[in-house]
Amino acid sequence: MSDEDEVQGPDSGRDDSPQSEGGTADASDKNAEKSSEKGSDKGPDKGSAKDGGEAPPPEANPFDRAGRSPLDGAGGTGGSATARAARHALAAGRTYSIGGDGQVIEGNTFINWGGGPADFVQGAVPRETLAHLDDVYCEVAGYQRMKELLRAQRVLVLCGEPGSGRESTALALLAELTDDKVSRLDPRHAVDEITAEALEEGTGHLLRLPSDDGRGDAEPRRDRSGERREPHRTPVRLAELHLDRFAELLCRKEAYGIVVVESGDLADRLSRGRYGVTCPPPPSADVLHRHLRVLLRGEPDEALERALRLAADPEVTDALGLEELRPREAARLADHLARHQKDELGHEQLLEDCATFVRAQARAWFAGADRPGSLPEALPALNTAAFRIAVAVFDRSAYSITAEAAELLAWEFAVTLDPEQAAGRRLFGGHTENRPALARSVLEDGEIDLGTAKVPTLAVRFQGKALATAVLGEVWHGYHNVRGPVCRWLRALCDDPRPEVWVRASIAAGVLCSWDWIHGYRELIGPMAAMDSPVARMAAATALAEAARNPRVRPAVVSVLKDWAASDDAALLESALLTQGYVLAAGSVSGSLDALARVVRGREPTDTEVLGSAGFSVIRLLASGEPGPVVRRMHDWLGDGRMTLANLVLVSTINTLTMRTTYLWGLRDVPALEPHAARPLLVALLMTRPDLAPALAELVRRALSTARSGEAALDAMAVLVRRAAKDGEALDAVCGFLPLIAVSRRDRDRLRGLLKELVSDRDRPLDKTAAGHMWDAVTEGARR
Repeated sequence: MSDEDEVQGPDSGRDDSPQSEGGTADASDKNAEKSSEKGSDKGPDKGSAKDGGEAPPPEANPFDRAGRSPLDGAGGTGGSATARAARHALAAGRTYSIGGDGQVIEGNTFINWGGGPADFVQGAVPRETLAHLDDVYCEVAGYQRMKELLRAQRVLVLCGEPGSGRESTALALLAELTDDKVSRLDPRHAVDEITAEALEEGTGHLLRLPSDDGRGDAEPRRDRSGERREPHRTPVRLAELHLDRFAELLCRKEAYGIVVVESGDLADRLSRGRYGVTCPPPPSADVLHRHLRVLLRGEPDEALERALRLAADPEVTDALGLEELRPREAARLADHLARHQKDELGHEQLLEDCATFVRAQARAWFAGADRPGSLPEALPALNTAAFRIAVAVFDRSAYSITAEAAELLAWEFAVTLDPEQAAGRRLFGGHTENRPALARSVLEDGEIDLGTAKVPTLAVRFQGKALATAVLGEVWHGYHNVRGPVCRWLRALCDDPRPEVWVRASIAAGVLCSWDWIHGYRELIGPMAAMDSPVARMAAATALAEAARNPRVRPAVVSVLKDWAASDDAALLESALLTQGYVLAAGSVSGSLDALARVVRGREPTDTEVLGSAGFSVIRLLASGEPGPVVRRMHDWLGDGRMTLANLVLVSTINTLTMRTTYLWGLRDVPALEPHAARPLLVALLMTRPDLAPALAELVRRALSTARSGEAALDAMAVLVRRAAKDGEALDAVCGFLPLIAVSRRDRDRLRGLLKELVSDRDRPLDKTAAGHMWDAVTEGARR
């Protein structure tokens, strides 16, 4: 009777007979090898435990951890979408340069980025300025309502971000109600300090308050000698009582007043009162059009259309790196475009000038952020700075993670500024709806890729793809004293077991190291690689590989990896092995495989830790988009004859059966594998590279038929079968693959026994229909 004639289905009730030819031979091989291994451990002078002697320790089994990641769990590395978002957030403008004298002239305002904006001079606004405003001003949403409120109450508080057009709106409102009689009030004086003598009859008065970050009464504190010290005197916080008094003074003078307040806690509170109004920015396209129309007067009619088309050109928008320009930025762009149309500015220079927009925003955010320098007064500004940096690292990630990371960084800033002063957290400051505006970011619905599932979250993202790099570059290059707290913060985040945290932090750390290798390696990568935490070591490997993306830094990375590979420190050795899985350090898949083989060849065949880390890197290379060279090298290692390399192949092969593709993300995109992220890597490869199926089948068959790895491989095969039974497309791929590994009768008996065991499992029975398809596929192997 032929082999096919003896086959019964997995649900026929037939038991695995111990007289089965394949089962008997396979079991005998396993038992013989186990007996041999046990006998070799027992010396002539060693008694057994029963004889009162000390039993020898069991020999390490390199396959005990096969199928698991180095982070003690199949999903410890997180999902590929998380890693991809982290890379892309810092991909725009990876390099960062500082040029010029840090000064910009905006209309009549001179801004020195090194020392912060200069105060406006008190006095009348020139009529020429108001006339120009008539030509370029775009009416914002709610303008008419603002005008009615101002006419009725005499006072209005406009809340908005700097550069959003709030002052232009204030000037337009005041000019319209006072026939162009407008005066600015000295911003060094608060509303409660304004006197009747400072106001003019029938005039509109504009007061721009400084940022409210440092406002409010400071608590007394003690200096380092323990003596009580007077608090820094700051203006009292603006209240409606002060605005009522201001309105009364204005009414006596038949005048009007507008107070401009930056977005924040104060603006949020005032906008809920009688006087406060949020001033939205006008559409940037309208502002750009109006300014161009004025700047291109006298030019041919088509010049305006050419300038507008150029503004929408992808080269220009990519150089800007901002989604929506603020009115001040739109006016600057209009000036650049007009000069380009007049042949005063070349195309390359235009793009270079556009690239300064996002850097100017980052510089404005951090210039003197710790002023006045004492902790109670500086803490609000430090909180804001920390939030902006946290958004740069966690752009498009969960707001809750970003906000918590920002609090940790603010604490690092506080203890650096004043190590002896305890810094607490405000419990009800910085509402979630208002805080993102401080970082030019927005909240939106998003999701976090956990690997096995994608869960919804409230995400925060910058309104511009170049802001993340600009913020990190400004902080890293512009302020040396900030590096210490930022490095401590990133190291702590890289030891967080949540992939949504450590993946983001490690990639950011790698970018910083690529900018300054000497400082970054000493403060970030080196300390993390030597830690006992497996998460920190994986983060160090990720950061090191990310730093190697810079070709000028790569030789230094290669040197470090050679030192780590030869080190007696197990943590450094593991970090070196994990780094090779990302390709970037060695420069190629072949180079990474060579580096892994050099380490493994010099180790014992039972070195579980080395084989586990190296095996994980091998399958990460399999998922890197170039699986062909990896599969060929695995076959070469099997033919090498050395057990250490053979064990590496067997461990790696078992990993492909259980490890989901999404956990094997690298630092390069592999679009072909994205639709198969939740499937085991073997299934993903079968569906994307069917030409590799025979070579992969030979590897799997070798793992199943080798006595020392057979049990672990069969357990992994059970995982693969169960997952395929729930996925129609994966089931088809597996059914097409099974005949390739069911070559001999022993192979078929092994797989049939597995299917029957899974079907008869009382707790988790395998679907009989799916099992039947796979049973038929195994039988088909006999006909090949």
